Amino acid sequence: MLSLKRHLFSQLRSSCIFNLSNMVDRVGIFEAVNQAISWPLQLRVLAAFSASSAWVCRGPGAESLTGPGVGKMIHSLFLINCSGDIFLEKHWKSVVSQSVCDYFFEAQEKAADVENVPPVISTPHHYLISIYRDKLFFVSVIQTEVPPLFVIEFLHRVADTFQDYFGECSEAAIKDNVVIVYELLEEMLDNGFPLATESNILKELIKPPTILRSVVNSITGSSNVGDTLPTGQLSNIPWRRAGVKYTNNEAYFDVVEEIDAIIDKSGSTVFAEIQGVIDACIKLSGMPDLSLSFMNPRLLDDVSFHPCIRFKRWESERVLSFIPPDGNFRLISYRVSSQNLVAIPVYVKHSISFKENSSCGRFDITIGPKQNMGKTIEGITVTVHMPKVVLNMNLTPTQGSYTFDPVTKVLTWDVGKITPQKLPSLKGLVNLQSGAPKPEENPSLNIQFKIQQLAISGLKVNRLDMYGEKYKPFKGVKYVTKAGKFQVYY
Repeated sequence: MLSLKRHLFSQLRSSCIFNLSNMVDRVGIFEAVNQAISWPLQLRVLAAFSASSAWVCRGPGAESLTGPGVGKMIHSLFLINCSGDIFLEKHWKSVVSQSVCDYFFEAQEKAADVENVPPVISTPHHYLISIYRDKLFFVSVIQTEVPPLFVIEFLHRVADTFQDYFGECSEAAIKDNVVIVYELLEEMLDNGFPLATESNILKELIKPPTILRSVVNSITGSSNVGDTLPTGQLSNIPWRRAGVKYTNNEAYFDVVEEIDAIIDKSGSTVFAEIQGVIDACIKLSGMPDLSLSFMNPRLLDDVSFHPCIRFKRWESERVLSFIPPDGNFRLISYRVSSQNLVAIPVYVKHSISFKENSSCGRFDITIGPKQNMGKTIEGITVTVHMPKVVLNMNLTPTQGSYTFDPVTKVLTWDVGKITPQKLPSLKGLVNLQSGAPKPEENPSLNIQFKIQQLAISGLKVNRLDMYGEKYKPFKGVKYVTKAGKFQVYY
């Protein structure tokens, strides 16, 4: 661990975080992270530690983390719902009491939002490292100092595996498939260290649940665990099984981008960024070596890669070079944060007014295309959380249909497609509680939409080259732009 701290110090100094290197030496890595001034600074410390020590977990020096006195990387795992109930726990060897989660609950109460719970919590005898996914907390118990980002990445892999196996990563899905969940956790973590985390390897070890398989297992008493060693374990490439053969060799890529934006009343952009992913479906025989290039790769920020990507090739040439897993997987995720590169595809004109000492108000919104690059904007939905004093709404849409829930006070307008010849609008009267004071703030509008065959950032795939195999595969790329957290304020 001393050598790890020396590497960390050099990373901190090279990152100009001088004031934290002494803190790490004095109180330890995790406490230094929690004492960091702000969350971006915490990320820099975590990234510095990960960069300085990740090689230890994979390279020739891996024994330095597994030797005497070091212990397991992950000792226990607790799954907690938003109500604070621990509905599943898994321990490797000895059992850790659920009372250790009290430290997590204390931090959760202090946080203003669930996403602001500290990812690393220090306790007298343990460290708690957690992630928040799909309204669930994955809380791991660590007994020794280990690379925090390594644990966080593993927890995300667990959530991704549940999503892949059960179609959703929810409390209900996990409880319905609790036996398979324990089987997966047993295979994914060996004595506290990650072992098999690739989906195609796990599916050879543990068959995904189906109705027919569940019936057969209940009758025969058998399990979903396979009888043979996965062929991927015999391959030089851990994420790809050996001896893959297909009659039709195909490689498809989906470029999916989501726009997060805040628009003010005048239509000016307060904040905008694009979160993008490239999902791949690769069904190629043998051991193909692929190279994917882009027309304009420099616009991508904060790129996260699948382990199959050769990072040095990307750094030097901005080309994705990889031997792909077999089947479906996420190749990269990225962010475009420069606002001059984020085109806002829709605009909203809205007027929501309430009169003093009156039992009614006016509601009027119109939505239209702004920058759609010649593509059709479809699947448009406008959601408005109205004030509590609103009893009902009597509106007339020129297109689509609307619903208003008098209990939750949520107005939903399903617009559909936009035709520039006639812009859709929704207008009418708002009925308020008699004698109630005028609402102090007008509601914000949440917009959902989709644009097919368009990456709003302008990202375009240039070409896909294949080496190592002689056949010619069928290749295809599909682009989709969607609204993420897209809000218009009054």
